[in-house]
Order: sequence, then C-alpha cells, then structure tokens
Amino acid sequence: MTEPACQLYLISPLDVGGMFPDRLARALDAGPVAAFQFRVKNVDEHEAARLAEPLLRICADREVAFIVNDSIALAKRLGADGVHLGQDDGSVADARARLGKAAQIGVTCHDSRHLAMEAGEAGADYVAFGAFFPSSTKDTKHVAEPELLSWWSRLFELPCVAIGGITAANCAPLVTAGADFLAVSNAVWGGDEAEGVRALNAAIAGAAG
Repeated sequence: MTEPACQLYLISPLDVGGMFPDRLARALDAGPVAAFQFRVKNVDEHEAARLAEPLLRICADREVAFIVNDSIALAKRLGADGVHLGQDDGSVADARARLGKAAQIGVTCHDSRHLAMEAGEAGADYVAFGAFFPSSTKDTKHVAEPELLSWWSRLFELPCVAIGGITAANCAPLVTAGADFLAVSNAVWGGDEAEGVRALNAAIAGAAG
C-alpha cells in the first residue's frame, strides 16, 4: 500500500452475508482497488471468520489487500494482509508482534496530527484521517480538513488514508491535497457497486490531472 497515485480503499458494509461476495467480486473487477477492509460488528470471531473467508479468497485472487477492522486476533486467524486499529483496539507494537513484519497496520487518527505522528513512530504502515464529510456509515465525531492531508504528505512519507462520507462528487479536494487512499463504503455499496468504483476511479484520475 505504498503506490504513488491516490487509490481506492473499500470498506465493507456491516452486512457481508447473502449475495455480498458476488457484489465484492463485481466491485473489484470494475477497476483498480488497492485494499478491502472487512468491518463487521456484534458477531463473534467464529462467525466473523466464516463470513470473511469467501471475501478473503476473492481479494487474494485479485491481489487486493485484505485488512481486518479492529481485531488483531481475527486478522491472525484469517492470515489477513493486515489490520486497521481504532484508538481503542490495541497497539501497533502488539499487532506487529502477532501479525509479523509483512502485515499492513493502519491506525485511525481522526483529525489529530499528534495521534498520526505517534502512530508513525510506533511503526504503523498508514494513518487514516477523517471524517472529511458527514458519513452515513458511522457517527461523525471528528471533522478533518483537506489541509491536514497536505501537511502530512509534505512532512512524512507514510501513506495517509482519507475517510468519511467520500463520494465521486466530493473527493477531488482530498486527492489534490495529497491523500494516498480514499476509504469509501456507502459510495460503492449504496448503489451499483461496479458503477460506484468506476465513478470514483474516474474522479480520482480527473483530480490527479
């Protein structure tokens, strides 16, 4: 996850059962996607692993990084490519010790320069800033400005992810500000997933010039 151009980072909806594996395959086949984050709530680890396994195969077949949200234990159990940690989900050091040197470890840093620098010093592989826009996926408690991305990308080589209410219509300022990845959920899963991926990639290309 260190490509120079801005790329898509898909985050799963909370419901990944039923026909969702087909939707994921369709989304990934619609255009370049760097990573997919498996994010479920209120299910035990056994059920989460059952739901994750077909999605993990779909991502592996397409060389898309499979990142587990919150749970270091589930990431290890699945042999996932990495884990994304919120501020209360454990330390980068613990994740690194349990998942190995090759694991991609990301950290939610909200709108905080301090948290991002701490994450970088701890050995994170990327930091995530947001929310940049109101999100239909989760409550927005922290609001970040594009300038934060510009500041980070000027000073640090560590990739940064922009998250929160991002759509094809509003993403351009984040791309031009220096986001390495755009984390999106509803902009893809809220409608036709293939069309959503194509529209986002077109908007990124347009903003990148």
